[in-house]
Amino acid sequence: MTAGPSMPATSPTEPRIVFRTEGVTKVFANGEVKVRALDGVDLELFSGEFAVLLGPSGSGKSTLLNILGGLDHVTSGRVWFRDTELTGMGDRELTRYRRDHVGFVFQFYNLVASLTARENVQLVTDVAAKPMPAEEALDLVGLAHRMDHFPSQMSGGEQQRVAIARAIAKQPEILLCDEPTGALDSKTGVQVLEALHGINDRFGTTTVVITHNAEIRRMADRVIRFHDGHIVAVEVNTEHVPPSQITW
Repeated sequence: MTAGPSMPATSPTEPRIVFRTEGVTKVFANGEVKVRALDGVDLELFSGEFAVLLGPSGSGKSTLLNILGGLDHVTSGRVWFRDTELTGMGDRELTRYRRDHVGFVFQFYNLVASLTARENVQLVTDVAAKPMPAEEALDLVGLAHRMDHFPSQMSGGEQQRVAIARAIAKQPEILLCDEPTGALDSKTGVQVLEALHGINDRFGTTTVVITHNAEIRRMADRVIRFHDGHIVAVEVNTEHVPPSQITW
């Protein structure tokens, strides 16, 4: 891993920067057609915060999340995780970075149908450096009573909470969530948001949630608004609404 330039020292009262991007651009080429998904994005994300990336489909949110998570590379610009530069890392280094530091939650749960909830979570705990027991992770998302059930025996909200348990079982510093409630109704969506909020609050996990549901912004520490590959606004919430008050 390549260290980035030295960063200013912070006082104990200042939030620690977890991610920093400078001039990040991502261009996708489809034959002769080029799509500029990100266009010069500068952003800082802080330790322990709950940040919401808000914007319409195609505005660049998922592309940025994939770059922060080490799933994709920039076309130009630079990205740091703490004081380590991710830009230019090879696949092996990025795999180690994802394994050691990042948990992912996607819109579709990606559970193995032939495995129980416990066994799905153990897929991560078997390879993580400092995992928590699968049973503990499932209990944290309210599914201790469902750990021996298969995905086909569970609701969509329960399956998504299994996916969250799987992501947090390796105790990541970062939790990146791409439309985690996008396939859910309001009741189960609130349950998923409560699980994410609880993890953020209990463990101080930096949590980044992509959504096009503007209501979810009300529970965030900060809201980063995207449009056409640009960050167009960053808003700080002085008051937070609990997940139970989020409406669809």
